[in-house]
Amino acid sequence: MTAALQPGILFGLCGAALVGIGLFTIVTSPVLLRRIVGCNILGAGIFLVFGAVARRGAAAGFEADPVPQALVITGIVVAFSASALAVALLKRLSELNVGDQSDASAPAERRSGS
Repeated sequence: MTAALQPGILFGLCGAALVGIGLFTIVTSPVLLRRIVGCNILGAGIFLVFGAVARRGAAAGFEADPVPQALVITGIVVAFSASALAVALLKRLSELNVGDQSDASAPAERRSGS
């Protein structure tokens, strides 16, 4: 018996590892940017697992099915645009929070000085 893994199994294991890392990052991190990156890692793992499952069908002697490939490509495009939207919203949120902190401290100083 050889110790080498087949490519489909190796891709599936790497995808499962990425899913685990992404879930761990989402659950444990309080920083929003890290959670966004965790979601991207989780999505990449799911795409890799889905591609590995589709590859196993082609390796079994069946014709390659283009539907999983199309779904993965569409998912990558949607994940990229959702990530861009999340980062833009996070940037806007940080701009609003910085403005609120400086404005919130100014009236408190005025009240205590009066």
